[in-house]
Amino acid sequence: MTPARREGSPASGSSETLDPKDWGEIRALGHRMLDDMIDYVATIRERPVWRPIPDEVRARFRAELPRQPSDLGDVYREFSDFIAPYATGNVHPGFMGWVHGGGTAVGMLAEMLAAGLNANLGGRDHIPIEVERQIVEWTRAMFRLPREASGIFVTGTSMANLMAVLVARTAALGQIVRQHGVGGEGALLAAYTSTAAHGCVKKAMDLSGFGSDALRSVEVDRSHRVDVAALRAQIARDREIGLKPFLVVGSAGTVDIGAIDDLAALSALCREEKLWFHVDGAYGALGVLSPVLAPRLAGLENADSIALDFHKWGQVPYDAGFLIVRDGKRHREAFSAPAAYLRRETRGLAAGSPWPCDLGPDLSRGFRALKTWFTLKAYGAEKLGAMIERTCALAGYLEARILAEPRLELLAPVQLNIVCFRYRADDAHSDTLNGDIVADIQESGISAPSTTVLDGRLAIRAAIVNHRTDVVDIDALVSAVLDFGARRSSGGPVPGAGRCPRPAA
Repeated sequence: MTPARREGSPASGSSETLDPKDWGEIRALGHRMLDDMIDYVATIRERPVWRPIPDEVRARFRAELPRQPSDLGDVYREFSDFIAPYATGNVHPGFMGWVHGGGTAVGMLAEMLAAGLNANLGGRDHIPIEVERQIVEWTRAMFRLPREASGIFVTGTSMANLMAVLVARTAALGQIVRQHGVGGEGALLAAYTSTAAHGCVKKAMDLSGFGSDALRSVEVDRSHRVDVAALRAQIARDREIGLKPFLVVGSAGTVDIGAIDDLAALSALCREEKLWFHVDGAYGALGVLSPVLAPRLAGLENADSIALDFHKWGQVPYDAGFLIVRDGKRHREAFSAPAAYLRRETRGLAAGSPWPCDLGPDLSRGFRALKTWFTLKAYGAEKLGAMIERTCALAGYLEARILAEPRLELLAPVQLNIVCFRYRADDAHSDTLNGDIVADIQESGISAPSTTVLDGRLAIRAAIVNHRTDVVDIDALVSAVLDFGARRSSGGPVPGAGRCPRPAA
């Protein structure tokens, strides 16, 4: 006899499940989505790099919360018509504005597989965590760190730099700092980086409780590398006034021009002064995969911690940041937080300790490791290293084009894959002119450079990171700068500037 269903209890086979009623229908639509996205990447050159968002399109995304279901096909059409055409554009080979990787079809497929597994990599004993540990081991070997090193995927290097500051803080003050905060002795700690370092380093000092004033910004040399002698002098002055230096943050690929600090000299100084040596290697650290670039990263193997992004030079789809720490014990001391509901066992699903949540702030974590594992397995370190070398060679080609063109001026030495230059004009109006040129080029859809300021002068900045970028894309950028620069200088009309470019036929 079937027992009576109590009021309020769920009915068997309830329609409230979110699974499709017709798996065949969603399979067909899914295949279409996959085909469309592969076509999107395969035919990317046929479209503008970027296009301004029309007001009516932007307005669509101010709608109220949907209360009733929509047909999935209709939702997908909205994506195709109003989302895909107005993305950042970093998949396109003409995107050179910021240090964004271009992604790959391999990574896209891996992301789909990871979403299907829907694994939470905060902890427990399952293979996705072993995949992440495999990446940790590969990264450890890549940077020649000891076997006791530990690592973890995060959103990006901004988060990895913050976590590195927290590990260094705990190493300097002991685990008691996690209970009582940085007051007292912690208020005397001082950290050091260069004036060319990424702004997230200062933010990390803020968020970790020290305050941004605890970070000393040391001048750089003509190559935009930290002045090691000036750093040493600043550390000595701080010790004399009773401060306690504890951390130096070196840069492997600075944000403005891609400079690499003298990592060997910094590591030697840190050993001598007994300071934590962290390297912000957001994209430059992966230069170790290139036999040509690796010697310029000498000293990286001595770092106490390294932050990097596989989603930049590694071309893994966003996001795939990473932190690796030389001393895994110190890493765990900074983040491990036992709780009854996270009890670790020696067998069953709750085994596998230590868990990734012992190495960072997140308990809920996606399977970022899978797309990185696919990328490294499918392409191999040698091919990725060759791709990285090629982006630097293209930067050298752009440098040569600039030096050969009297209307252009190179503003900084080209050290890796970033080129900073400008269109020559009357100094009184040069910054405004070059800013307008960049916006004109972006709105034309031809290319997507960005701007920065070097020595008080606005520069056109081309960061060549995308593996799809080729000589033809460099030539298109140069031609666009010259064309829009001439039109702006003469006061003539600027076709396409400020208007949404027409989609390719």
